[in-house]
Amino acid sequence: MTNRETIIHIDWDGPYTLDTIKGLKGSTDFGVYQIYGGGPVYGGSALLYIGRACDQYFATRIPQEVQWLDNRDAARVEVYVGRLSGARTPDNDAWVLQIKLAERLLISAHSPPHNTQKNLGALERDLWSVHVLNWGHRRDLVPEVSGARWTTRFDDPPNYHAFSEDELE
Repeated sequence: MTNRETIIHIDWDGPYTLDTIKGLKGSTDFGVYQIYGGGPVYGGSALLYIGRACDQYFATRIPQEVQWLDNRDAARVEVYVGRLSGARTPDNDAWVLQIKLAERLLISAHSPPHNTQKNLGALERDLWSVHVLNWGHRRDLVPEVSGARWTTRFDDPPNYHAFSEDELE
């Protein structure tokens, strides 16, 4: 990726149950998803996991995650799906990359307990200029996450200090 700003819009929809998700196999049914359910630490309805479906429909990908069946209240597990949106559908390679970038940034910013890899990994530098804007039924996700905040881009900028009136001319 370049240093040019990349804005990824995600339109969220849900909630779906693990049964109703099976119908999501249309031409727009790719993107990022959130799983909510009960847990002993986080309570009865918490964000548990963020995943992606970029080479498979939501209907195919999400049922592969069988750990939700071990949830103490599996009948109430809820799924929210996020479809990347905008003025023009990008080519497939760009679409897949944007899904991967959005998923990684959302995981880093929200730290769901069932996501084992919470760091940015090899995508760190690609995320420096990425903004993810969450629209619609985003549930517990913040409206915007930014690589400017969640990467190491500004960890040690040169000459960084508190503004001082002594420096005014």
